[in-house]
Amino acid sequence: MNKLFKNILIIFAIFILVAAAFSFFNTSDKDIPTVPISQIADEANAGQISKIEISGDSLTAYLKDGGKQFSSKEEEVAFSETLKNYGVDSTKIQEIQIDVKGGGSSSFIISTILPFLIPFILIAGFIWFLMRQVAGSNNRAMSFGQSGAKLLEQSDRRKRITFSDVAGVKEAKEELKEIVEFLRFPQKFFSLGARIPRGVLLLGPPGVGKTLVARAIAGEANVPFFHISGSEFVEMFVGVGASRVRDLFKRAKRNAPCIVFIDEIDAVGRQRGAGLGGSHDEREQTLNQILVEMDGFESETNVIVIAATNRPDVLDPALLRPGRFDRQVILDLPDIADREAILKVHAKGKPLAGEVNLRSIAERTPGFSGADISNLMNEGAILAARKNQHKIGQLDLIAAIEKVMLGPERKSHLLSKQEKEIAAWHEAGHALVASVMPHADPVHKVSIVSRGRAAGYTMKLPTEDRNLHSKSEFLAELAVSLGGYATEKMIFNELTTGASNDLKIATNLARKLVTAYGMSENLGPMTFGETHEMIFLGREIAEQKNYSEKVAAKIDEEVSGFIDRAYKTSVEVLKKYRKYLDKIAHRLIEVETIERDEFESMVLDILPKHKLINKESQILAGKGLSQASA
Repeated sequence: MNKLFKNILIIFAIFILVAAAFSFFNTSDKDIPTVPISQIADEANAGQISKIEISGDSLTAYLKDGGKQFSSKEEEVAFSETLKNYGVDSTKIQEIQIDVKGGGSSSFIISTILPFLIPFILIAGFIWFLMRQVAGSNNRAMSFGQSGAKLLEQSDRRKRITFSDVAGVKEAKEELKEIVEFLRFPQKFFSLGARIPRGVLLLGPPGVGKTLVARAIAGEANVPFFHISGSEFVEMFVGVGASRVRDLFKRAKRNAPCIVFIDEIDAVGRQRGAGLGGSHDEREQTLNQILVEMDGFESETNVIVIAATNRPDVLDPALLRPGRFDRQVILDLPDIADREAILKVHAKGKPLAGEVNLRSIAERTPGFSGADISNLMNEGAILAARKNQHKIGQLDLIAAIEKVMLGPERKSHLLSKQEKEIAAWHEAGHALVASVMPHADPVHKVSIVSRGRAAGYTMKLPTEDRNLHSKSEFLAELAVSLGGYATEKMIFNELTTGASNDLKIATNLARKLVTAYGMSENLGPMTFGETHEMIFLGREIAEQKNYSEKVAAKIDEEVSGFIDRAYKTSVEVLKKYRKYLDKIAHRLIEVETIERDEFESMVLDILPKHKLINKESQILAGKGLSQASA
């Protein structure tokens, strides 16, 4: 409707301009007087006229003083004869330049027909345009059930993505090479009676590169690639999604061999009959059609369906059975070697300074996905450009890591002197407890500069990637989380709201230790509570109790016990190493930020050797430990 209204305004504006142009040409000569032929004769006899233009029965007289006059002559009579009849001397007639212009059909058309013809043409064009809009709406209505999948051809080699453009995910690429072989050489499998999986489900957290891997499969096999999102099937009209599924698979069969990629398939592939809020007739019909189409492939149809989701737990079991998405490829978050490889990929085309060490950046980014690393490199380039640098430096990338993890620096968020002291002691408590606890992650940076929603932060990063976590690590994490709270209470004998997020994290972790990880000695190796996701008026996680009220009281006691023991551990560390706490806090008040090298030198005497990152500090610590033992 907005487009139609805009086009109507454009046509109306054109009509106004044309009318204005005609009115300009028609009114440009209105100021010229029209006089009788007798006055023209008198002025000619007086020698006042220099030129006369004759067009048909009308004439224009140009006076020697620059004036102009209109008049009409007698029909079928020569103008010279008319002047002689009015008594003009023949010598005066000869002095006047007389031009006779043909008043043919063109002047008749311009003066008579065109003013009526142009409005008629504009009105007819306007009616034709409206009819065309209505026809276009009818065409769109007829194509409402057609698939909106985007077809990406692999003819342009410069835009083609292959496995060499995908860093990391080695196991996934090895698993998917069979798909490429099937698309390129299908007879190799058919001759042995093999049946290639018709559907491949890519599983992994957001940002690990599921869509990129799917495009790389199409690029390696050099086949057409249909891309569509699961949400594009579902409409408010029942049956439209199923029609789009049929159209998509019909197009895919015409372009076989090819790949059909359905992104975020959980939007349409959720479990059927989930109850209130989880059921939807249109979505279920669309899912049923997908299941039927995948079963309807002939054995020699070279169409591979690839789907991606980060919510495999909500998918309908019928999607995952053999014959449909029977091959599931898991894409994990990259480890340190993969992160370094991904950094190298995203560093292409970016000028890096000589001191940039991508391995060091990879070590500081545990838990980052491929999308996070791409964002990191982009933020580093933006920070370097903001400083008018010609190359991206190591410090730019380190600052980009903190920006991606915590948010941008809020330099305008100034703390008062008292708030700055509280923040400094708070972060010093976190850092000291983290440095002393042997199972806590090493401290990389301590700062009281606001970032994001945090007034200060202590950055702890593991020395290596971990897939399993021990109870000792969780207990150390609890003690570190309560280090700021304990410091505020010990130094200021007062508590602030600055520790609210720490308390929330510690409480949730302690409850998981009891209910999810089975790490409570009193309750034993059991899990408590079942969580169910409900989709009704938004997302809601409902927890169902599968234990009695008596057990619930014991759970609360165990959670409280974990918190109490962690708090006592923090207090003991802070009291024992009070001088180091004072040193860290005063330094934070002075410089606001302490990097890992400086922090290691400040707590070198009490820092466990295995947590030292700087090699020089390790040597000094070794000497100190040998002297202490001596």
